[in-house]
Amino acid sequence: MKHHRIVVGLSGGVDSAVTAHLLKKQGHEVVGIFMKNWEDDDDSEFCAANIDFVDAAAVADVVGIEIEHVNFAADYKDRVFAEFLREYQAGRTPNPDILCNAEIKFKSFLDHAMQVGADKIATGHYARVRLNEATGLHELLKGLDNSKDQSYFLHRLNQAQLSKTLFPVGELLKTQVRQIAEEIGLPNAKKKDSTGICFIGERPFRDFLNRYISKEPGPIKDPSGRTIGKHVGLSFYTLGQRQGLGIGGIKEKGAQRGGGEHTPWFVARKDMAQNILWVVQGHDHPWLLSAQLDAADVSWCSGAAPVAGRYAAKTRYRQADAACAFQVLQASTISSAVSSALSSATSSAFSLAFDENQWAVTPGQSAVVYDGEVCLGGGVISSAVTLG
Repeated sequence: MKHHRIVVGLSGGVDSAVTAHLLKKQGHEVVGIFMKNWEDDDDSEFCAANIDFVDAAAVADVVGIEIEHVNFAADYKDRVFAEFLREYQAGRTPNPDILCNAEIKFKSFLDHAMQVGADKIATGHYARVRLNEATGLHELLKGLDNSKDQSYFLHRLNQAQLSKTLFPVGELLKTQVRQIAEEIGLPNAKKKDSTGICFIGERPFRDFLNRYISKEPGPIKDPSGRTIGKHVGLSFYTLGQRQGLGIGGIKEKGAQRGGGEHTPWFVARKDMAQNILWVVQGHDHPWLLSAQLDAADVSWCSGAAPVAGRYAAKTRYRQADAACAFQVLQASTISSAVSSALSSATSSAFSLAFDENQWAVTPGQSAVVYDGEVCLGGGVISSAVTLG
């Protein structure tokens, strides 16, 4: 095996720690980099960057590698967080982890690693990269642990990024990763997995958004047009949301299509023009089910758009692959909703028609297309056709 100088993104978590150990064990020259990407409330109880750096430094000590602390906060704020806020203000629900991977972890971080002499970079993501000898292209594959696969979050990586990236734990199950961590005495072997906004952490989400986004209260209505409550601002809700609606006490027998006095309410539509939040009763209400979607702002990690045909797709993370028909949308067939979502003249769009109805397909989230275990890429959902 050829040995490389590999820069590992050490987050303070167990996955990146084991990544560094595995590469060092293989004989590579390994250097750790801790990325600091958020500074606005560095001293708050929700931003654990300082704690994470202490954990990352302790890991580096055990593994026997150097670690560098690098600040990408300006890049993160300009290229990820600003877009995150724009999307929420427009009433969509973005996925900051996807943009963070494309713009920070595999752009700013990759560029820095190359500047310090790296041959490749590595992270603790549960995914795999394979060189297709026949095509010369690098394929992004699902991680072997189906319950931890993170290819969904990585679908915007391009061929140049994939060619420089290693995902060692993508070949393992999470249980194996924790076992390795314990066997070699890593101090974070039992540290829980991080959740929350990428690099910002776990926090009361509505309170956090309220610091950055203006809010305009308005009516909450049911499908009959009855006003049943008041929302705090459409940006603070997402399709399929059940908690935090403030209408749990409103019960009426035989409410909506299969609903009853104890049937929960779900966010089903957001009318930005009239500032109305539409809610329905029942998880499987037709307003929550879609057979087709359009997506724009497309990125194909496979190198090019796939040919029209049968594939599988996910419209949200932790969703089973859904069988569908894929088709690239031509300029003449792109809807106004998709057209307005295209970020440049070079962007493209596609449609997915699903064999089974999908639940709460949400504009702003990503539709990611798969051919078996190979992630082909995807786009940002711009619109979906509901059954009602």
